[in-house]
Amino acid sequence: MKFNVDYLLSILPRLIDASLVNIRLALIIMAISLILGTSLTVLRAAKLPVVNEVIAVVISFVRGTPLLIQIFIAYYVLPAIGLDMSPQVAGVAAISFNSMVFVSETLRGGLSTIDPGQIEASTALGLPPRAIWRKVVLPQVFRRVVPVLINEATIVVKGTALLSVITVIEVLRTAQQIAASSFRPFETLVGAALIFLVLNLAISLAGKVAEARFSLARA
Repeated sequence: MKFNVDYLLSILPRLIDASLVNIRLALIIMAISLILGTSLTVLRAAKLPVVNEVIAVVISFVRGTPLLIQIFIAYYVLPAIGLDMSPQVAGVAAISFNSMVFVSETLRGGLSTIDPGQIEASTALGLPPRAIWRKVVLPQVFRRVVPVLINEATIVVKGTALLSVITVIEVLRTAQQIAASSFRPFETLVGAALIFLVLNLAISLAGKVAEARFSLARA
């Protein structure tokens, strides 16, 4: 079967419409993972032995198991203990939980580059710990880890394609449906790949712009 460019162009509008689901879910996931990842970083910095041991187990689980299995657990296993979620909610929960860990690890790395003298000086000036984190530490950490967070955003966008396995109608699921009815999987999968490529290129470009602005602000 020859590759049909005209057919690819004809299905692109439908795939683009489906990509709005991926974009919406990715934005929600990144917002949740940033909030939870930041909170987890602050909690780990408190150096509470029991809490840090629990966090270490969670991190080991997330880093040591495939994201697809974590999605299956959220959608198929959690209902058994009373947490019955829709496919989209389960997918958002699973990917957010996964991304939260990597965001926290990223912020922890950025935190290690902060001069402890700044925190000591802020404490000497009488700033409460919450204000030190909000006004002194976190703004610097986020500026320093922008490239890594952008990379995590592209991983999240690609991860939303895995939600097709739990019946979320997004780009890949739509491409599969089109391929099943047209018997032309080549064009549909190429179309889906192009959609994800364009989305991630846009994220990378936005990240470079943000990084350049932060560099100018530091200068």
